[in-house]
Amino acid sequence: MAKEEYGAKDLAVLEGLDAVRKRPGMYIGTTDSQGLMHCLWEIIDNSVDEALAGFCTNIVVTLHTDGSIEVADDGRGIPVDKEPKTKLTGVEVVLTKLHAGAKFGNSSYNAVGGLHGVGSSVVNALSSRLDVWVDRDGLTHHMSFHQGHPGVYADADPANPSPDSPFKRTRKNRPTELEIVGKVPAKRTGTRIRYWADKEIFNSTAEFSYEQLIDRVRQTSFLVPGLKITVVDENVPETGDASLDEMREVDAVAPAGTTAASETETASETPDDSDAPAASGVAEPSEAVAVAQADAAAHTHARVEEFLHTGGVKDFVDFLSHGEPISDIWRIQGEGTYEEETQAVGENGELHAQNVTRTCGVDIALRWVNGYDTVMRSFVNIIETPGGGMHVDGLMNSITRQVRKAVEANARKLKVNLKDQHMRVERDDIMAGLVAVVTVRIAEPQFQGQTKDVLGTAQVKPIVTRMTDKQFGEMITGAKRGYKEQSARVLEKIVGEMHARVQSRKAKEVTRRKNALESASMPSKLSDCQPGNDDVAELFIVEGDSALGTAKAARNSGFQALLPIRGKILNVQKASITQMLSNKECAAIIQVVGAGSGQSFDIEQARYNKVIMMTDADVDGAHIRILLLTLFYRYMRPLIEHGHVYAAVPPLHRIALAGSHKGEYIYTYSDDELAGKLADLDRRHISYNPDIQRYKGLGEMDADQLADTTMDPRTRMLRRIRMEDAAQAAEIFSLLMGDDVPPRKAFIVENADDFDRSKIDT
Repeated sequence: MAKEEYGAKDLAVLEGLDAVRKRPGMYIGTTDSQGLMHCLWEIIDNSVDEALAGFCTNIVVTLHTDGSIEVADDGRGIPVDKEPKTKLTGVEVVLTKLHAGAKFGNSSYNAVGGLHGVGSSVVNALSSRLDVWVDRDGLTHHMSFHQGHPGVYADADPANPSPDSPFKRTRKNRPTELEIVGKVPAKRTGTRIRYWADKEIFNSTAEFSYEQLIDRVRQTSFLVPGLKITVVDENVPETGDASLDEMREVDAVAPAGTTAASETETASETPDDSDAPAASGVAEPSEAVAVAQADAAAHTHARVEEFLHTGGVKDFVDFLSHGEPISDIWRIQGEGTYEEETQAVGENGELHAQNVTRTCGVDIALRWVNGYDTVMRSFVNIIETPGGGMHVDGLMNSITRQVRKAVEANARKLKVNLKDQHMRVERDDIMAGLVAVVTVRIAEPQFQGQTKDVLGTAQVKPIVTRMTDKQFGEMITGAKRGYKEQSARVLEKIVGEMHARVQSRKAKEVTRRKNALESASMPSKLSDCQPGNDDVAELFIVEGDSALGTAKAARNSGFQALLPIRGKILNVQKASITQMLSNKECAAIIQVVGAGSGQSFDIEQARYNKVIMMTDADVDGAHIRILLLTLFYRYMRPLIEHGHVYAAVPPLHRIALAGSHKGEYIYTYSDDELAGKLADLDRRHISYNPDIQRYKGLGEMDADQLADTTMDPRTRMLRRIRMEDAAQAAEIFSLLMGDDVPPRKAFIVENADDFDRSKIDT
């Protein structure tokens, strides 16, 4: 029976960090792997905030073998003096009090990632143990915590601290346990935090992701130019003969016109246009950083990766770009101000409303590449906003408006009929092939929710819009010096995407499915199959008219369609979208497949379950297949991704058996296979006609031979084209089929020794 009485005695009051341990999901989202990584981001972001403020140039993240994680920086160090209101040291306030920190004021930090004042204290509450060392005023201060409570650990081996060591908790109203454990040079400052995630809080399935850490660290190094971040992983097994340097990956970017002979040289040079933060009097790495670096040296088997970038978002866009660039990297930069009403903390701790003038720093880098994928990364300070927000809206609204103006001004040159209502550039046309990084830096940004996925500060949008209107407008019109040719290429690509979208829409209207009326709208050279077999329908793209005649007699017209092409089609990797659409062969293939092209491609509308490239078994045939694959990859990629593209495997030779096996035939697919098969027949004393037939092309086969070897699903052999790694595929297509000849030549020379005839079908 339910309890009817309900009074004040039934209310539970959770004090301090106990509320965090009771409801961790409110603070870190989940208690699985995502929450585990969130804790690390909170600690790293505190160090990065010091770098954004101009007081930190080095961060070291160490993954210890006991599962603990350590983050060290050479920033100013957490304050160690007493906070007047609580009478606690700054270290204890930051690590034990929710919504406490310098980021609520208006002086210490102007653009930070952590704004809620819960980061360090929440990590402390959810850790079985946390140790902090602070270098300030020539001294090293140390303090320990157990599940958020301060106290003292009695470690049997101080060099190897453990959360399982005996712990004595500090009683209330007792002096703080912050102790001085060493001395450092007067100018050396910094903070080092080591924590062990509490297994009582996190799920048993929660796992730390090294790949996520590296991605986040690399991203941060781009966003904070001049900040060096080192990741040390002590969990890598001893390899024996591999030195530390051989296992080190350095993402440093040397300044223009210099050669980075070593990591130190790269780190010590800064280009004139670098926006790296000033060192603000920090003359050398802190003791915390020095200790972390010494630990890395002591563990010579550890994996060490260092990240340092001086070019900021420009380097970031270059890193994200895959494919042939249409333009250089364009930069939009500047500052604007806006008024905002905010709650300020008074001298007595009370809150009151006041109007403040904010500064919004904008730094945007973008370029177009020869593809249709969009890569858009947006950030507020160092916080990624995957959902976009006001800064992205301001950018795209302005870019769309400026591109439309430029297209209208160049309509005749771009062959755009302004009277056609469909000939209007849409945002999707502009986004195709766009690689952009959008960053703004503001104090106290407003987000939609604790997850900070979307920027909600409305005043940012007009600032970004005005800045983009002026700077991007000059670039896209070619008014800015050096941009005329680039803007012409960008406009041509965008208009090409518009034509592709319009044509795809029209194609879908007339190719929903095969019937007499619809087939009449298809290319006249298409020999279509009968309707009603959508789940098994096959389209054979046949090389040449001679092979088409044989294929017509060999096919099963119930589900096999034929489309002949004339020799080698256009290399679309080098051509623009407009050129591709103007090519009869490419346009016919896209129309017959019936699912559109580029971003508008809809695999659900594809008219065939299999698209089979049937070319001669020679070098020219292989070249045609590569050109076809380039077309599929660039403009109908989902066909490859979902396994609908195949290559037919026609034979090279036919062996006619004699004697008791007369009338039987053996087909071989390479010279080596032929030699092996003949040797096997000789060994088995099976006679055969010594006049071995070698097919020079598909047209030399009769219908029965072509059906048996290449087209009949019961006896044929097909090779499915797969794309396991999209990024690697894009790089290979760009290398082997793009405009730049020297890298292709170098690739051929470097890989000549590894050439294996068995891997090609000739």
